[in-house]
Amino acid sequence: MAEAVYLLCAATSMLCATLLLRSYSANETRLLLWSSFCFVALALNNALLLVDLVVAPAVDLFYLRNAAGLVGLMGLVFGLIWDSE
Repeated sequence: MAEAVYLLCAATSMLCATLLLRSYSANETRLLLWSSFCFVALALNNALLLVDLVVAPAVDLFYLRNAAGLVGLMGLVFGLIWDSE
């Protein structure tokens, strides 16, 4: 059951990133680009969580998956600060 939740979280994050990129291509608002970058990194974080806990539990990917989430959130914060008016 947990595997399905991890997979659905990764798929939802990628769907959000895709919709944000599609909206960015129509409107060219840079905040949409930064938000889509954040969701791609969060999808990577969720995929690494699935690999870490389900596929290869002997391999410790704790720091790698937390780094992916941190990079995504830092990118979003950077975009919010950079594009503030």
